[in-house]
Amino acid sequence: MTSTTAELEALLMQRSLTDAQLLAAADAAADFRILPNATVLKIGGQSVIDRGRAAVYPLVDEIVAARKDHKLLIGTGAGTRARHLYSIAAGLNLPAGLLSQLGGSVADQNAAMLGQLLAKHGISAVDGAGLSSVPLFLAEVNAVVFSGMPPYKLWMRPAAEGVIPPYRTDAGCFLVAEQFGCKAMIYVKDENGLYTGNPKTSKNATFIPKISVDEMKAKGLQDSILEFPVLDLLKNARHVREVQVINGLVPGNLTRALAGEHVGTIITAR
Repeated sequence: MTSTTAELEALLMQRSLTDAQLLAAADAAADFRILPNATVLKIGGQSVIDRGRAAVYPLVDEIVAARKDHKLLIGTGAGTRARHLYSIAAGLNLPAGLLSQLGGSVADQNAAMLGQLLAKHGISAVDGAGLSSVPLFLAEVNAVVFSGMPPYKLWMRPAAEGVIPPYRTDAGCFLVAEQFGCKAMIYVKDENGLYTGNPKTSKNATFIPKISVDEMKAKGLQDSILEFPVLDLLKNARHVREVQVINGLVPGNLTRALAGEHVGTIITAR
């Protein structure tokens, strides 16, 4: 199967966009990595930001120190306030698209707060369209903050069951990392990583340092530490073929993970 520009263009002009030969030719075309030296961090809403000053301030200091050697795209989760909004909206029988807007508003608030804490260091928060200016922020100050909720809003794909938006901030941050062709995706949460059960409620839960997507699904762990759709996004990704989940409440964990150390749990596409 060839993938020259002329032949691919010919297929695009002549075939349906779901044609198997066209899709194979498009898949064979090389992808351009836009920000290959950048790392995306997802700062948990409920796990980190909702804990307030005691959790957020040390992490802010660590981010400021780390950006001297690393280019950072810092996405924010939504957390407890979004869950409260989801409960009200779902009780009113409102659709997933509206719940997506509500959850996005909380992630936006967290991005605004984190951006203000980092402002004196020259690190700004950007919203939707502002993502186009990310390369400038990275070139100037090595870091930028964004809201982790993907901007699907009313165009959110409904889940198979219920009305909770399936693509939330874990997925949104991963998509930014993949589409920009970043070198790493790190989820900063309040657990050491993935366990065989919920470590908050199960005393027999065992820590898992490394696992593949297929292994997670086989063990029934697909929705235990990351949003379920992230696993399928990871499986189909071209650039980001593994993600790392760390405990951001432990000082130094983020710095070690950025340095390439195996901290927490690594989840691989294969």
